[in-house]
Amino acid sequence: MLLAMVDTSRLLAQEASKPPAQAPPPSGQAPSAPLKIPGEGLYNLLDKKSVVFPDIAAGTEPLSPGQKFELFVDNSISVHMVTWAALGSGIGQASNSPTGFGQGGEAYAKRFGSAMARHSSSEFFETFMLASALHEDPRFFPEVNPSLGQSIKYSLQRLFVTRNDAGHDVANVSGLLGPALGEGLANAYWPERNRTVGDTLMRYGLDLASRAGGNMLREYWPVVYRKLSHSGSAAGTRH
Repeated sequence: MLLAMVDTSRLLAQEASKPPAQAPPPSGQAPSAPLKIPGEGLYNLLDKKSVVFPDIAAGTEPLSPGQKFELFVDNSISVHMVTWAALGSGIGQASNSPTGFGQGGEAYAKRFGSAMARHSSSEFFETFMLASALHEDPRFFPEVNPSLGQSIKYSLQRLFVTRNDAGHDVANVSGLLGPALGEGLANAYWPERNRTVGDTLMRYGLDLASRAGGNMLREYWPVVYRKLSHSGSAAGTRH
């Protein structure tokens, strides 16, 4: 009799320790699928900072000259850079700019190669050489949850202001002078008819404009994603 009571107690304890079974969905309704957030794949790609935007700061520790050299290499072959060079070369091909490259597959290859070379030269001067000599931090430090207006203002501001290795805001000499030196060097392989002062200044202006656009993408995309995620979650809870 005592053994039977012990066995019964053990069975009751085992049943009580089991997790409660989930209630089946109401009849006629399939189990809900995981919620898909618009743009999630793009956000995950952008979030891989070492692949897309290697210069997004993940910490506040100063970079050594060796680390700045590594960042220059990473920026030169980043997904963002290769994509921008490919798109820009396509636009240049369609508008026949620069005219000295002509048209056709070989011309597109020259445009793409020159775009990659220009960017790499600019990165070398800006991210490694000047940033090391002037003790400036070449990374981009995004704000936390900015508004659209704050994001636009900050993205433009960081063209002219950067941090030094001590963490203080200083004039962005490396960020402004680096692209200028890169475009000056580009005249060594640019078509002869397109090496004028006007063409060089136009390329320099486009470099700064593209930098502002890249800053904006770095700065505000996480906010857009969170809004999409919140909106999608709210829609998924409605019945």
